[in-house]
Amino acid sequence: MDYAIETQCIHGNGESFAGDRTGTISFPIYQTATFEHPAVGQSTGYDYTRLQNPTREKLEEVVASLEGGLDALAFSSGMAAIDAMMELFAPGDHIITDADLYGGSIRLFDHISEKNGIRFSHSDNIEEEAEGLINEHTKAIFIETPTNPMMNVIDIQRLSDIAKAHGIWLIVDNTFLSPYFQKPFQFGADIVMHSGTKFLGGHNDTLSGFLITNSQEIADRLRFIIKTIGTGLSPFDSWLVLRGIKTLPIRMERAEENAKALVEFLLSEPRVTKVYYPGIPGTRAYEISKKQSTGFGSMITFEVESRELARHILKETKLIPFAESLGGVETLLTYPTTQTHADVPPEVREKNGVTDRVLRLSVGIENKEDLIGDLRQALKSF
Repeated sequence: MDYAIETQCIHGNGESFAGDRTGTISFPIYQTATFEHPAVGQSTGYDYTRLQNPTREKLEEVVASLEGGLDALAFSSGMAAIDAMMELFAPGDHIITDADLYGGSIRLFDHISEKNGIRFSHSDNIEEEAEGLINEHTKAIFIETPTNPMMNVIDIQRLSDIAKAHGIWLIVDNTFLSPYFQKPFQFGADIVMHSGTKFLGGHNDTLSGFLITNSQEIADRLRFIIKTIGTGLSPFDSWLVLRGIKTLPIRMERAEENAKALVEFLLSEPRVTKVYYPGIPGTRAYEISKKQSTGFGSMITFEVESRELARHILKETKLIPFAESLGGVETLLTYPTTQTHADVPPEVREKNGVTDRVLRLSVGIENKEDLIGDLRQALKSF
């Protein structure tokens, strides 16, 4: 039976766990490194937690169900997931990426993957330029949408059509919207990636990452990779993310409601010079979002009139912490130029619009008037 996403977040695909006879509602934490075999040549289906664990397996089933994928793999962090994904490629392979990406992804690609012989082309206008960048060694296109931190929205279907015409993969980082608001497989993605630390976990209390695919071939290769390199998510952290996912729908709805109110406030502030949010009508991001997502999310990037004002806001907010990360119940302010994108070369940051006047806001589920009041007092006290 096909369930709505709100039901899937709580019950997954609706199948009960055959190994448990207690009737437990909260799925158990199987905190064990290894499993006993009944006899030679016989197995319970579990051998060693690096290979698989019932708690991690349940989480993977839920995430695959939410994204509409064939299989999902849970990793110890979002970066561990991307790093494992890069093991699908070989020296000499070529990947096309959007220029505006999370700084950790850029760091991995530029300093680890390139060292290992993988080549990249970074595009400022990937929808228009991707086809021209494809060569005989190109194996994939990698995007975030919306992008981190400049909130560019990329047409997934358009890039999928290009990728399929050339026999290459489209990989989509869906962290910012989560499967609640966006399902890239519906528009032709081959691999979907998440930092599960963010909206899926939702409480800023654990790290996790996910790779989901609708290809059995890719799934088999990834299963071999996670078994070999040993970056699977621990049983306890798997349980924390399972618990977090149960409230994903109501958190996403409330956080988006708050974000829209904060966008309206920021647009009215004379010392806020730019606001980047997909839900602003009349923008290209708005039109593409209406086509491929059911919501605009709760991530906002905004620019203020000076570096001094940006740093003043970070220091003077009383309720909103100045902290890295996003997607939790708490609203967080991040300074990309010294935090998430500190390792990106300054000239690349500037080209992408990540200046020392730019702040990124991950909107949580607090009272929206309290959030607006905190930003207002920080701006007024400058």
